[in-house]
Amino acid sequence: MARQVPTFDLYGEQGAQRPDFWVHCETIAARSSTYQWEIGLHRHERLFQLLYIRNGAGDALFGGRAVTLAPPCIVVMPPGVSHGYRFSRDVEGFVITVVVDQLRLIAELHKRPQDWLAAPQVLSPEGEDGRYIDATIVRIAEEFEARRTGRNDLIDAYITTVLMLIGRRAAPQLSDVGKDARQLRVETLKELIGRHFREHLPAAHYAQLLNLSPTHLNRIVREVTGVSVHDLIMARVIDEARRALVFTPSSIQQIADNLGFSDAAYFSRCFRTRTGQTPGAFRRSERQKLSAA
Repeated sequence: MARQVPTFDLYGEQGAQRPDFWVHCETIAARSSTYQWEIGLHRHERLFQLLYIRNGAGDALFGGRAVTLAPPCIVVMPPGVSHGYRFSRDVEGFVITVVVDQLRLIAELHKRPQDWLAAPQVLSPEGEDGRYIDATIVRIAEEFEARRTGRNDLIDAYITTVLMLIGRRAAPQLSDVGKDARQLRVETLKELIGRHFREHLPAAHYAQLLNLSPTHLNRIVREVTGVSVHDLIMARVIDEARRALVFTPSSIQQIADNLGFSDAAYFSRCFRTRTGQTPGAFRRSERQKLSAA
């Protein structure tokens, strides 16, 4: 008979003894030393975990798959996955545990099985992002321990930041699965538009950057998104215009100039065509909504 894998809330706490928390942070050594540096195979149904090894080493078991953990590395552990660990006695690092439905980003991503948070990941944070992740995780641990005013909001923001940076590293490894070449090209196009939309480059220029003919690129974009390349470009421009109108004191002329329009009147016509409102009317309407909130 197959051995039943126990379900824990936080390592050894059984489900009937659930503590009242949404986030927990501790050093790897604090917990694993109690168990002779080895955490047996278990799973969490409601909890998401980040395990970060700064120094030392370890091994992980995900179901039947063994993985070596060499620092610096982060283990992303979604709920419901059987896992266990064995650590060296000189291990340094942290375990951050979050109740799935209490952190907005995790709750949203956990609902989408195709997302990178759906399966265990082992990642090596490197470069500038890696240094920032390290500093942020240390700050999470400090905030959790100090229990200062506003710590929940800060920890929420820090964890979200860490996850977004980790996602940048995980996504290239996973996002191509199940996607065809058309989808990948459209995603690349959107990234290029994000860098150059203020320049008002024509669709032909983006086609050249992607080594495609303008006709071929337009056909791919329409098949994937239902709109043209020009529509994607303008949608990005208008999104930035909306943000500037609501959240900056810049005049409409200044916003038009910043977005690369030749004059404010042309900008206003383009904005009204795509939103149904003039820039001024949109600004007043949205700021009234914010004031009433």
